[in-house]
Amino acid sequence: MLAAQRTPDDPAIIDVTAGLTLSWAEFDAAVTAEAARLRAAGVGPGDRVVVLLGNGAAFCVALFGALRADAVGVPIGPTAAPRELEIIARECTPTVIVTEPGGRLATALAPGLAGRWLPPPDVRVHPASGSGADSSVSGASDRSRGGEAIALLIHTSGTTGVPRGVQLSHRALLANREQAAAVRPSPVTPVDRVLLTLPLFHVFGLGAGLLQVCWAGATVVLTERFEPEQVLDTLVRHRTSVIAGVPSMYRALLDLPADRLREAFAGVRLCTSGGAPLPAGWLADFRAATGLDIFEGYGLTETGPVLTSTLVGGAAKPGSVGRPLPGVELRLVDSDGVPLSEREPDEQDDLSDPAEDTGLVSVRGPNLFSGYWPDGWGGPDGEGWFRTPDVGYLDADGDLHLVDRSSDLVIVSGFNVYPREIEQVLGELDAVVEAAVVGIPDERSGEAVKAVVVRAEGSELSEEDVRAHCTARLARFKVPAVITFVDALPRTPTGKVARRQL
Repeated sequence: MLAAQRTPDDPAIIDVTAGLTLSWAEFDAAVTAEAARLRAAGVGPGDRVVVLLGNGAAFCVALFGALRADAVGVPIGPTAAPRELEIIARECTPTVIVTEPGGRLATALAPGLAGRWLPPPDVRVHPASGSGADSSVSGASDRSRGGEAIALLIHTSGTTGVPRGVQLSHRALLANREQAAAVRPSPVTPVDRVLLTLPLFHVFGLGAGLLQVCWAGATVVLTERFEPEQVLDTLVRHRTSVIAGVPSMYRALLDLPADRLREAFAGVRLCTSGGAPLPAGWLADFRAATGLDIFEGYGLTETGPVLTSTLVGGAAKPGSVGRPLPGVELRLVDSDGVPLSEREPDEQDDLSDPAEDTGLVSVRGPNLFSGYWPDGWGGPDGEGWFRTPDVGYLDADGDLHLVDRSSDLVIVSGFNVYPREIEQVLGELDAVVEAAVVGIPDERSGEAVKAVVVRAEGSELSEEDVRAHCTARLARFKVPAVITFVDALPRTPTGKVARRQL
């Protein structure tokens, strides 16, 4: 790590939950030790290493240790359901899974993954040289698998409800860090302390958060989870200057007294938001309470992740996710992939709104992924363009506004939830004849999951039964918040479920 050479004694990681601070030299030494531990466990170049840990220094060391061992890091949330982890493990065949021993998932999957478990790295027992000498050796190893080699395999649910692995190369991740760093004001500078309550297994917290901090040689301040009161204390105690969050986090902070908010945020220079639309009212209320704007961005796991930001235009614009980062090309296309700018004036399709000229967001740049695991299917086309499932329009300033999803995606607190996955789980119940899942507005999480269920005749299936079944098989944010029973699902003339009516 270059920061270990430039500023070895500066803090790299402040782990609030563990009460631990690692300097850049200490972090670098711990990563080198972790790489050696993984190699001793049989990890070789290109092997997959699952990191199944919560936010903290151990996660950072384990993930970077995998990269330094020339492996592919596979971050997974500690709240993942055993069913999800089974699918991912079967698909990516990890050599090692780094997780807490005796944990819920380790116990559930032990028979099928015997011998592959490693406890979290002990980040306290590796003294740093203080000179960054170790980083020159390990850096050569990093460079040996740079470029197009896959660095991270991050899973995101597909429209079929089955997790699919997004292959992010070293090239893509580094390109996106450089693109973000070129924005002015910069999202992270070397003197910043960046508070991350976002989960690090998610591409937002990992790519736009932790990796951006490492790129700048700044300091990351980590908490295990988001707690509004703890955020205020952490801002003051650790002199935090940048916060990255999702809209629901800022909304929760607004429930605290305005005078306390303003006092705690006095040393903060920048607040960013992503993962879900930021309601204009929340932006205005936060500005009134703290005197700060919230700059919104947009991206996908497949794009490393950041594509646009209102920082590019220099103003927090309600309803907009901003302009493309330097080095990112963005255009709107129709359902056939034809750019809207090249269509005939009378040529419209069912995704276009003549008043706002909406289309699917299509992007090109060195930050794009290398397709889906394992063979690279679904990646950028021959000309380098990747068509996203998002529908939007560009205003007169060139700022992007997202208006819909071409899929039925539900976004809960910044996390993607695909209805099909939940519908499949509901279908496992013998008493369920049919089920459909939709997103409904929620003041705190942006959207919540609603399940509409048709019970078998004579069944006494209850809401509690359905929720318990889902809780045992799905991550918490995917469990339906609202469960409704109906005699039949509404249909369109073509026989499809009329989701808007639900």
